[in-house]
Formats: sequence, structure tokens, C-alpha cells
Amino acid sequence: MNYTKKVLIVDDHPLIAQATADLVRGLENVQVIGIAGTGAGCLELIASELPDVVLLDFHLPDRLGDGLASEIKEKYPSVHIIIFTGVDVSELYTHFIQIGVSGILSKESSPEVIKLMVSAVIHGQTLLPQDYFRRIRFTSDPEEAQPLTEDEVYIMTMVIAGATNEQIARDIQMSKRSVDNYLRRIYDKFGVRSRAQAVDRFLQLQQKTKLR
Repeated sequence: MNYTKKVLIVDDHPLIAQATADLVRGLENVQVIGIAGTGAGCLELIASELPDVVLLDFHLPDRLGDGLASEIKEKYPSVHIIIFTGVDVSELYTHFIQIGVSGILSKESSPEVIKLMVSAVIHGQTLLPQDYFRRIRFTSDPEEAQPLTEDEVYIMTMVIAGATNEQIARDIQMSKRSVDNYLRRIYDKFGVRSRAQAVDRFLQLQQKTKLR
């Protein structure tokens, strides 16, 4: 027996939200149970309707998608989440996967790709962009990274808190150039090239430490 799957659209742009809802309604055995424009509205609809899939905009007026997705998965583990975004979040893919997100879609995706993603997630699968798939290091393990010093750990903690290099330099009373050098060494130890990738790898290490 085919059961109807319930989908919730979460986007603060009414035209995009409505167009996405109309598109999803074209899928067989799928029901759009509502549209929310905020994180608070999203949580209210999930609590009352318990959808199977949530198409979640990454930037909402009151929340960011990763924090909201994490809260949803903690409260409702069975709900599938597809991050639906207009910005490049490719460097955060691993972070989203760790949260439990089932898929990531660009708002520039064609209608066919959007329908494919929703259908795949409903059937327990997902889709990956080919360029990201080629960059995956399947043998990569955060534990293989060289350990950070206490100063490097403190700097990464400030980076995650949103501090700029100048703010970090003032806090630890050293020059900005020294902070830049510290970050370059951290990038080398993690085998990454950007701030976002370093944050992702540092969070992986923290998560593994908590699970021990």
C-alpha cells in the first residue's frame, strides 16, 4: 500500500515558497501540509502536522538552517530535512550530514532536480552534486589530523564563536599576523583550505571526543 507522504515548505520568500509547493504537489502520493516563513512557524507546524519531509530554507528571519535542522532532528528524528538554499553551502555539506540532513538543494536547481531530490529522500535515498561527489575523501578521518595545541584550540573556539582575526588578536594579545600564521598551521594540520572547512573539521573532532 502506498501511503501519502507529508511535506512542509519553509521559506520566507512567499513566491518561492508557493512555487516550490506547487512543484512538490505534482509528485505522486505527496501532500504539502503547509508553508512556514520562520523557524518558529516551522516548529509549530512540525509539532501539529508531523511531516515526513521538510524543505528548509537555510536563511530564515529568525534562524539559520543548521541550528534549526539540528533542533528538528533532536525532537523528531524520523523527519527528513532537505536544506533549500540560494547561497553556496558546499563547504558545510559534511556538517549538515552530521546533523542528520537528508539532502541539500540549490534554489537554482531545475524543477526536475527538485522533484528528484524530494522523491529520493521519501524513498530513503539522496542525491549529491557531481562536483561535490568527486571531492569527497572517503578515507578521510578527523582523528588522522595532527592534534592542536591549547592555543590553537582556543583560537578555533573563537573562530566558531564568530570572532574575526583582529578580534582574536586583541583577545590573546598578539599581532594579527601571528593569528594568521596560527590559522594557516591549523589548516595544514586539518588538510583544509578555508575557514569554513576548518570549522567543519574541528566540530567533527569535538563530536568524536564527546562520543567516547
